[in-house]
Amino acid sequence: MSAEATNPVSAAEAAVTDTGVRRRGRARLELRRIGRAALLGATAGPAPRDRLPDAISHVAEAHRAHHPEADLSVLRRAYVLAESSHRGQFRKSGEPYITHPLAVTLILAELGAETVTLTASLLHDTVEDTEVTLDQVRREFGDEVAYLVDGVTKVEKIDYGAAAEPETFRKMLVATGDDVRVMSIKLADRLHNMRTLGVMRPEKQARIAKVTRDVLIPLAERLGVQALKTELEDLVFAILHPEEYETTRALIAEATGSGSPDALAAVAEHVGTVLREADIAAEVLVRPRHFVSVHRVRLKRGELRGCDFGRLLVLVAEDADCYAVLGELHTCFTPLISEFKDFIAAPKFNLYQSLHTAIAAPDGAVAEVLIRTHRMHKVAEAGVVALGSPHGTAPDQAEPAEGPETAEDGERTDPTRPGWLARLLDWQESAPDPDTFWSSLRADLAEDHEITVFRADAGTLGLPAGSTCVDAAYAQHGEAAHACLGARVNGRLAPLSTVLADGDTVQLLLAQDSHSGPSPQWLDHARTPAARIAITAWLQAHPEAAAQPAAAPRAPLSVAADRSSGAELHADLDGAPPAPVRPAGCCTPVPPDTITGFRVRGGSVTAHRTGCPAVDVMHRLGRAVVPVRWGDAAHCRVTLVAESFGRPGLLADLTEAIATAGAEVVSATVEPPNEQRVRHTYTLQLTDAAELPNLMRAMRDVPGVYDVGRTHRL
Repeated sequence: MSAEATNPVSAAEAAVTDTGVRRRGRARLELRRIGRAALLGATAGPAPRDRLPDAISHVAEAHRAHHPEADLSVLRRAYVLAESSHRGQFRKSGEPYITHPLAVTLILAELGAETVTLTASLLHDTVEDTEVTLDQVRREFGDEVAYLVDGVTKVEKIDYGAAAEPETFRKMLVATGDDVRVMSIKLADRLHNMRTLGVMRPEKQARIAKVTRDVLIPLAERLGVQALKTELEDLVFAILHPEEYETTRALIAEATGSGSPDALAAVAEHVGTVLREADIAAEVLVRPRHFVSVHRVRLKRGELRGCDFGRLLVLVAEDADCYAVLGELHTCFTPLISEFKDFIAAPKFNLYQSLHTAIAAPDGAVAEVLIRTHRMHKVAEAGVVALGSPHGTAPDQAEPAEGPETAEDGERTDPTRPGWLARLLDWQESAPDPDTFWSSLRADLAEDHEITVFRADAGTLGLPAGSTCVDAAYAQHGEAAHACLGARVNGRLAPLSTVLADGDTVQLLLAQDSHSGPSPQWLDHARTPAARIAITAWLQAHPEAAAQPAAAPRAPLSVAADRSSGAELHADLDGAPPAPVRPAGCCTPVPPDTITGFRVRGGSVTAHRTGCPAVDVMHRLGRAVVPVRWGDAAHCRVTLVAESFGRPGLLADLTEAIATAGAEVVSATVEPPNEQRVRHTYTLQLTDAAELPNLMRAMRDVPGVYDVGRTHRL
């Protein structure tokens, strides 16, 4: 039996009802009337087979409003089983227990859930709280209903103890991975329990409200069920922040009082006139903000104005009409461009589609406007509940519900499965400890925005906002990301700590060394539970890596340079005494580079590669150009810089590659690692300058090296 069940009307519920903020079409259950009907059904015998019991008639009416051809006989059978099995059980409020599954089912029926979901909703507590078995449900109602009932059935506290709650949520989430209707039933169940939470002890109310805030409300947001999410937010707000709630309630009551002018209604009338004159068929509604939304606007803007207590909702028939409405509004009113958002061209990850804008009326009133089609509005309110069965056409529907496309194999593509839910299901397998799972789940759900980044192989990754290259590595490669050396973001090298933005292109660079692993510092950059769990597990399995102290700054490792001459250089000095010519250290030219010479202090001449920044500097200083040319000798000296990611044995591998290419190391400098990147500078003597491209190619092929180039600095 649900522990949250208490009295029929909470203080928060009464306040919401009194102010008229709740949506139209979602009337509260009259629990006492239904309770009496349930008791009458228990004493007067079962209802005749040709009609529904009186207690379920309101559910049937709401269901038929969305599915006129629905077969209600299965609902009758489900109600009879639920009522008989719960008979004699009462809620803490004294109502017959059957009023709870009836209320939950009505919530889902009003949102447009199909018959299978409503059947499972009527039976959702039978296996948990009565003698009815899951096999019995399966025999009488089929595998689909049995799966949904099992998905929302709590695990036995006697088996799991304190871990019962997190393990119950784990079970529900895994079941939701195959059928999102499991979580739809759970959300409706929690909404009714929150509505009737008033007689619980204050500490228990607070505990339930915190779990609702941290887990259920974010899940409702991700599933797109805004109708449930907003009411849950208000009920949690009333329990956890009673003073702010009362302040907000008073502001709403004052603004919506009988003597208060309705500024938003005036703007709505003006907007309706504009659209009629433009011959655009549209329905313009005033959509009151719920309590939490008003509270957020007050914190953002300070003093509230008349239009701040709601928004305008414009409903049209087709997608193109949405943009036609937008054009008229931006033409006839002054738009606030900073408030414009197009969630039709780029839908949110929770299926939400709408155009958002804000306009200023001639009298200065600023109103926010939502523009969407009737189908978009249904999905925005009910989310996945409006999509019906994710496995194809529902038994009571002539065709699949509008929303996601149907795959070639006949199964509906569930839009929530490839994104946040898939990631959640992946990382939960690596979190066997209930505490780790519970804390990671709350942290994951706390990220209420999602970004899409593009992979180098043309695929995409969906990540929570604020994710870094570390998170992208584990999202793409799993445990193979332990060997990640770095990343290129939008074509440029970036540290693993780089925070990714929506639309970035990410190329992850992995070491070929299978023994490579993450450093403890990666935990500072990991945002997703999958990355944090994988890194923590590796560090626990390799304590020597976790215990290794951070590298202290150290002086560059150097090998003294041999100042022997390189390739021959000659200068044409027009009869002046000959002067020594040497290659410039800033660009280290080698044959057959095109070169330009300049005199420097001491009378010598330096030769620069054409295009070296120093050449422009010399010209600006008025230095005369000295013609220089290469001699016949093929040998040369060149300075190369290798950029790489730090790993054991890298220096040895680089010097081996240089030696194999036939070059001699004149000097070498290795700078201290910076964010796992290491810079190597080599001055090399080549017997033949023509071998330079092959040498640079051999150095780039060393694992961990991502770039090799000639020095080019002032």
